Amino acid sequence: MAKRLSLTEIDQTLAALPGWKLDGKFIVKKYRFREFLSGVAFVNEIAELSEEKNHHPFIAIDYKLVTLRLTSWNAGGLTDMDVALAENYDVLYEKYKGK
Repeated sequence: MAKRLSLTEIDQTLAALPGWKLDGKFIVKKYRFREFLSGVAFVNEIAELSEEKNHHPFIAIDYKLVTLRLTSWNAGGLTDMDVALAENYDVLYEKYKGK
């Protein structure tokens, strides 16, 4: 099982994850795209990675804006798995930035 993060660890993590913000038990980030289909392609890659890791974000697609929300329900808050996936999602976004 993933390790639940303390408030101090969450603060340190968010300092190292540009654009991610704490919202209750979630970390949240919005990704902006020039084209609607670029955002959809990004979400498809997020879905594949999340399925592979068996850890799934809440995903909202609002035209050219994709919002991801992560938490670990079974741990009752944020875990190292949420952080690892947030980092991976940011890496995937680099491929689509400006598209």
